Amino acid sequence: MMLREQKLERWGLWLGPVLGLGFAVFGDLDPGQPEVTLTAGVACWMAIWWMTEAVPLAATALLPVVLFPLLGIMGGKEVAPLYFNHIIFLFVGGFMVALAMQRWNLHRRIALRLLLVFGGCPRCILTGFMLATAFLSMWISNTATTMMMVPIAMAIVTKMEDRGMAQRAFGTAVFLGVAYAASIGGFATLVGTPPNLSFARILAIHFPQAPEISFATWFAFALPLSCVMLLCAWAVLCVAFGIRGRGEDIDLTAVQTQYAELGPMSFAEKIVLADFVLLAFFWLSRRPVQIGDWTLPGWSQLFESAELMTDGSVAMAMALILFVVPARDGTGTRVMNWQTAGNLPWHIVLLIGGGFALASGFISSGLSLWCAQQLESLGSVHPLFLVGGLCVMMTFLTELTSNTATAEMFLPVLASLAVAVHANPLLLMIPATLSCSCAFMLPVATPPNAIVFGTERVSMRDMARAGIVLNVVGAVLITLAIATIGRVVLDIDLGAIPDWAKIH
Repeated sequence: MMLREQKLERWGLWLGPVLGLGFAVFGDLDPGQPEVTLTAGVACWMAIWWMTEAVPLAATALLPVVLFPLLGIMGGKEVAPLYFNHIIFLFVGGFMVALAMQRWNLHRRIALRLLLVFGGCPRCILTGFMLATAFLSMWISNTATTMMMVPIAMAIVTKMEDRGMAQRAFGTAVFLGVAYAASIGGFATLVGTPPNLSFARILAIHFPQAPEISFATWFAFALPLSCVMLLCAWAVLCVAFGIRGRGEDIDLTAVQTQYAELGPMSFAEKIVLADFVLLAFFWLSRRPVQIGDWTLPGWSQLFESAELMTDGSVAMAMALILFVVPARDGTGTRVMNWQTAGNLPWHIVLLIGGGFALASGFISSGLSLWCAQQLESLGSVHPLFLVGGLCVMMTFLTELTSNTATAEMFLPVLASLAVAVHANPLLLMIPATLSCSCAFMLPVATPPNAIVFGTERVSMRDMARAGIVLNVVGAVLITLAIATIGRVVLDIDLGAIPDWAKIH
């Protein structure tokens, strides 16, 4: 496996620039507009490097900073700000609060408490693990969530197996449940996974007049879908691995011991918890939420500058508070410090920024319009069949590529496709974004899958057997959700293109 990956990286290392520059030099997509071909060449180069991971993903994301000015596509002063904007601040602020939770072990306390609440029969334990993982993954990275939950799962499963209270199948189901719940919980919130943030910004780049996809709007649409998907994943694991609802109660002594070791909540934990709850509240209630004929007012309407506020501003405000409040732990430290903040995944920030730059290049060069013209023939396909096929394609493609890189490669093209077929861009872009988080078959598909596979308690066969079912279920549920919940929450009409997309 390692040799195969190294060979793929070597091929990709030279294939990316050769094909990209060769396409840019010898191709001519739109006579009279060389920028269209040049941008397509850069996109080809970035796509190959992203898919083969020939160089670090974040390093590939920096190519537009060099190539766009060099090839005359966009000026350097225009490209640079795309790497740090209000969507990036949303990610950074939310991640800082998540890091504070990890610093004071609040996330561990929440997880252990949920496990104790749901403890009992095997199905109850599986439910507790999946709910705890999904909830935490809504707010902190799915990788960090999985890394925290796996040792807890290992302690419980090992103890049960030692006492003859569980077979290997139960442990497999629990570990897969953690991995799957981490991915499913992540797409419920705008900050839960990087593709969601990429979508929000790329939509704004391509359609400046489009209504803002706020935290609350995304949450209202994606949370019901996430809950149903989590229930389906739980059911698939119960059936596939024979997890019973009744039987000998499971000994949760290991969980109780770990919870007792945490002791009473410290002052810092209480501050982080309060800050986290307020952050979620302010995110959800910032803008009015329109659901049919009913409108829930937002707190930003209390200010004259309501339209100037963003979810990124809210995230940074709540994160900064943690740098001010003392921890009262006897060391004179604050609840949050820069040493902890330094653990921010800056490579993800650059990766997202690279996607924003590529999307802007599509618009600036005219490549977006060219793509739309080439895709007009798809207008005869029924929207739901188009969405379903798109979900399947994105889901299985993400099994082999980075979900963020995949989203950033395809979302600009899908924006053009929507215009070409006279459809609401949300109808195609949102399902594609969600599908990037629904790869459950292979260890390389997502970090959570890789982490649980690394425990050597999950075989490739078991992961693929349950994962392929969930891949198909995810594609079906996303298609149904966009046609039902999307109609109410996002005002998506399957047969019409909104006015804000017509002026694209």
